[in-house]
Amino acid sequence: MTPVPDRPAYLRIADTLREEIRDGSLPPGTRLPTLAELCGLHGVSEIVVRQAVALLRGEGLVETRRGGGTLVRVVPPARRVAMERYRAVAEPTAVPETTFTRDQKITWEEYRLDREFSRVRADDDLGALFELPPGTELLRRRFVFHARGEPQQISVNYLPWDVVGDTPVADPAREPWPGGTLAQLTYLGYPPIRVEEAVRSRMPTPEEAETLNMAGGVPVLAITRRMLSRAGVMEVCREIVLPADRVVLDYAIDL
Repeated sequence: MTPVPDRPAYLRIADTLREEIRDGSLPPGTRLPTLAELCGLHGVSEIVVRQAVALLRGEGLVETRRGGGTLVRVVPPARRVAMERYRAVAEPTAVPETTFTRDQKITWEEYRLDREFSRVRADDDLGALFELPPGTELLRRRFVFHARGEPQQISVNYLPWDVVGDTPVADPAREPWPGGTLAQLTYLGYPPIRVEEAVRSRMPTPEEAETLNMAGGVPVLAITRRMLSRAGVMEVCREIVLPADRVVLDYAIDL
């Protein structure tokens, strides 16, 4: 039998540090030993140690700060998101809220929404999602959602221009709108009766990672959503982008 070669030194060092992070020996926020200390502890060169640390950084376990060394990354507690949030927000409420503020458990004052509106034409994919011909005019809205000053979510959604054009829904100054898109479509006379979501995971684009202040190695959940009224598809969101380490998606089916 051919002997199995020893694992490279950088992998063995990464294994040791990873285990110490996972068993709590190196809790979140703890500074890793210096490069010199790790070199002496494992009897390897600095290049080998840098490879090990880079591997852990790529896994999202540690982060390197300028002048602050390498720290075990502090991962915020994941919030649970369920489809029932759409039903809850569709009901009248005493205070302003949206699905996002409910998910984040924040007040209206702790909520901020950055927005960019433009008028575009549907490409083949959007046309298929809307069940409309490519080239149909749409309102494109890109939102960045903030909770307590921290960016948490990016959303790019589309609405038929012949439905929203020249209405308050097409005015970015009216955002954030209590009740969100559900309330807007109801205001326009197209109350949604069905919400569809398709979820996939992928790595973030550089722009998404920067916007959401994401650590390296962390994927995102990308959700494509459709809202349907009795008149057809009224909204397509392509996509809702969420850091995968900040959210758990809950789905329930009544049988």
